[in-house]
Amino acid sequence: MIVQGNIVDIQNKRIYKGEVEVVDGKIKEIRAINHTTENYILPGFVDAHIHIESSMLVPSEFAKIAVVHGTVATVSDPHEIANVLGVKGVDFMIENGKKVPLKFNFGAPSCVPATSFESAGAIIDSDDIKLMMENPDIKYLAEMMNYPGVLFDDDEVLKKIEHAKNNNKPIDGHAPGLRGDDVTKYISAGITTDHECFTYEEALEKLQKGMKVIIREGSAAKNFEALIDLLPDYFENMMFCSDDKHPDDLLVGHINQLCERAVAKGIDIFKVLRAACLNPVKHYNLDVGLLEKGDDADFIVVDSLEKFNVLQTYINGELVAENGRSFVKSVDFEVLNNFNTDKKNVTDFEFKSTAEKIRVIEALDGELVTNEIEIDSLIKDGNLVSNTQNDVLKMTVVNRYKNTAPSIAFIKNFGLKEGAIASSVGHDSHNIIAVGVSDQAICRAVNLLIENRGGVCAVTEHEEKIVSLPVAGIMSDKSAEEIGKSYAELDEMAKQMGSMLRAPYMSLSFMALLVIPSLKLSDKGLFDGNTFKFTSLEI
Repeated sequence: MIVQGNIVDIQNKRIYKGEVEVVDGKIKEIRAINHTTENYILPGFVDAHIHIESSMLVPSEFAKIAVVHGTVATVSDPHEIANVLGVKGVDFMIENGKKVPLKFNFGAPSCVPATSFESAGAIIDSDDIKLMMENPDIKYLAEMMNYPGVLFDDDEVLKKIEHAKNNNKPIDGHAPGLRGDDVTKYISAGITTDHECFTYEEALEKLQKGMKVIIREGSAAKNFEALIDLLPDYFENMMFCSDDKHPDDLLVGHINQLCERAVAKGIDIFKVLRAACLNPVKHYNLDVGLLEKGDDADFIVVDSLEKFNVLQTYINGELVAENGRSFVKSVDFEVLNNFNTDKKNVTDFEFKSTAEKIRVIEALDGELVTNEIEIDSLIKDGNLVSNTQNDVLKMTVVNRYKNTAPSIAFIKNFGLKEGAIASSVGHDSHNIIAVGVSDQAICRAVNLLIENRGGVCAVTEHEEKIVSLPVAGIMSDKSAEEIGKSYAELDEMAKQMGSMLRAPYMSLSFMALLVIPSLKLSDKGLFDGNTFKFTSLEI
């Protein structure tokens, strides 16, 4: 097979007319020749950090869409399914991913459960990590979210890091806002990346101290604008990632969108493509071709180096996508789950109180971080209730692995004027999380998810809508087109109910993510992410 176009040689910073000859899935030769083709041939895009589960698609279905956008590989942390099903869940992701051409590179989740302050469905300890690190299918130790454990020399945390080092596998970081001596110690433990920087200054400090910074632009957390101006000077140590990408967004684009935006800012094309294509392969030692003689034939053909419209995607010499059409086929798989809680009563969501003021989570659109604010309470019949006039709504997290009392908090900026929304995608333990205007609405939404053993839903007085997620309660067994359409309709319903958030369900899913400050809710109670301790709802 021979493919002609303008060869984009990223490493040598040159573009020339040529052709790529492929034999048995490898690049046999790249030759300079004269031809009339105006298209460009470049290495495929790599998402440097993504939880495939957040697309609500199993890996094989994710691959069908990602290749259309020129993605040939991902660095994937199966942390979400691991919190539900443990090592068995990680094995499911690896095996399902192997059934399609896209090159998934899975890590060993380092924090299952993410903290001791929530209930997960499984535990992965240092002994499990040791075995996983010896597995050639595991490419790295996934994000070390337990940064306090690193800073305070937690024995179990250090053992996990040591097992990665012993197998010469990189260690991913997760340290939002960590600065000064703390980040210096975190890096000195052997942690080499961070995708959680949300300010220019934070990312600059981490880069200057030797860390690789991954620019994240997902469905909820968007840090591209804050960090992209660092790329011209630090292009050798930066990458692009999605982290979490919902199905409707994935249908529109992937890493190709970030390249288009970066080039539009006037950043040198070779620096942009270094971050999008080369750096992840080099850092994680991936078996992904970089458009060099002898490499796997993993490359893409685009119409321009401004828009990056992908005309063809090749993986191991196989044409897997062309002009928006994917040739990746659906595969059969076993549906695994872990859902063991009974339906709830409305009274389960009452919170008896006489407090005049309460601590409230302030959600920030497009951010994983939240603020803690104090607000006057609204009490009816001795029960703290939602105040739709002030947009302070009741929120709950319900343990889905066993029967326990729901935890209660209040949240601002969800904007609902009626009904409730709920999800069993609740990072990181994936308990049920819901927010609504009344205890009755919250109860109906929670029970709808329990009946379906997982999903995302919205309920009003007149309507119920659910996207079922039967695979571990976090992924669909359907195609991206089906789930993307259903999810987009549900997203629109939440906005019709009053939500002003760009991605209300994605934002909701992070309100139980305790490792990101300031105030979050676990199934065990309201949690202060700054002090890493539980705190009280009532003031």
